[in-house]
Amino acid sequence: MEPLFTFNETKNAIANHDIPFQSDVSRSLSNQIDDNLNRIKYDLGDSSDLIIRKETITRQNFVFAVIHIDGISDHQKISTDIIEKLLNHQHGHKRKTNSLPAIEKILSVSGLKCQSSYTSLLSDLLFGETILLIDNETSYLVFSTKMPPSREIPSEPSTQTVIRGPKDSFTENLRTNTGLIRQRIQHPALRIHSMKIGEITRTDVALFFIKGHTDENLIKEVKHRLAAINTNAILDSSYIEKSIKNNQMTVFPTVINTERPDAVVGNLLEGRIAIMTAGSPFAIIAPATFPQFFQSPSDYYHSGYYAAFLRFLRVLCCFLTLFSPSLFVAIFTHHSGLLPTGLLVSVSAKRETVPLPLIVEALVVTLAFEVFRESTIRMPRAVGNAVSIVGSLIIGQAAVEAGFISPSMTILISLTAITNFVIPNYSMAISIRLLKYLLLIAGAYIGLYGITLVSLLILLHLCSIRSFEEPYFYPFGPFKLKSHKDTLIVTPSVGNHISYRKNEN
Repeated sequence: MEPLFTFNETKNAIANHDIPFQSDVSRSLSNQIDDNLNRIKYDLGDSSDLIIRKETITRQNFVFAVIHIDGISDHQKISTDIIEKLLNHQHGHKRKTNSLPAIEKILSVSGLKCQSSYTSLLSDLLFGETILLIDNETSYLVFSTKMPPSREIPSEPSTQTVIRGPKDSFTENLRTNTGLIRQRIQHPALRIHSMKIGEITRTDVALFFIKGHTDENLIKEVKHRLAAINTNAILDSSYIEKSIKNNQMTVFPTVINTERPDAVVGNLLEGRIAIMTAGSPFAIIAPATFPQFFQSPSDYYHSGYYAAFLRFLRVLCCFLTLFSPSLFVAIFTHHSGLLPTGLLVSVSAKRETVPLPLIVEALVVTLAFEVFRESTIRMPRAVGNAVSIVGSLIIGQAAVEAGFISPSMTILISLTAITNFVIPNYSMAISIRLLKYLLLIAGAYIGLYGITLVSLLILLHLCSIRSFEEPYFYPFGPFKLKSHKDTLIVTPSVGNHISYRKNEN
């Protein structure tokens, strides 16, 4: 099956408005309010954040509907300044006042204007304004009620910080999160499909995709997997992630989790889907490919040359994390003849007083760093840094001076721990840390042959993984040259248009 996606930053796509959607927005409004409401629901996919309040005052034969997008419009202003005033006036006056000029005099809301264009109606709705439709009228009123999510609510991302770029992040409030996405994609093609999962918790889960730009088979497959989840509780998006991924036995993450709205929007514009859960600030993005886990949103906010340098650096650090301990142990245990004599004598002299075998020493030091890392995370922030410094410097130096470990091993494992933090995605960094132990044991007992064998098994495993039926190791396996414009390098065309795989074939 031909893969569907390439990873391209598409920050100018919203302004270009080149995402197709089905309805003919050039048609004028109908004088039947139900026809207009059905048309709006169809064009916006009957999204869960589309709020329509229809009221009927029988005494005056007055039917109206107030429409707005939840999360980017001011609820309080809509309720008090529009709906309450309109209902109170209509119920308190016997004289019929259901014409647009009469309504304009009743409602004193800033930015009030009368329009008749259906295209403007959709644009105003997605911008955060409120629409008032009246039965038997082909025009409508627009009220300025935009309330974009404020900077004070979503703080800077804690796991994916950038020097240059947006500083907002998702929160535990699902409606705030939908507003952050709506704020960036003001287009009717954006769809938000909501459902409740969990027999006891009944947690709200939202599925995001762009109609006409996301493969329909992918949408159906994701909806099917979400509907098939049978559990009592969904407390975090990780519960969803574990339930919908293809291979439950793989150590590699097959979906991306992020708390950055710009990363979600970029992937939506590339044809992927996003899943958000109430109570979790992390969104799930699928399908995912292996190179994506070494890409950062900051790559698209800097020069392409600098971004390519950073990506090369991340891949290099990944190899250092994965292979440094195992190569060190394998060469000094089984292939010492490959080393220069001076280096071999220097390292061997330092290990004369160490009572532990090389493999045991490597495992002890590596596990000690894992303990320091976990203790720093679990302890209060005020003392966490102190514990890290004490653990890595004082205890390490004391162990070297006491002769329990060698200086070369301390330097090597410290370098391995530092390079692991260079990997942008934390889930992928954990996977690399786990595979490091497998390679370390293979190198200690079989040497370079063992490292080569395990590396080939890992490579074959990467080529066999699927993320929602898409090759995980694409575009390296299967290889496609055109799709390498956003893997280790960032070409100038990336970020200027939407790259949709169907148009490449």
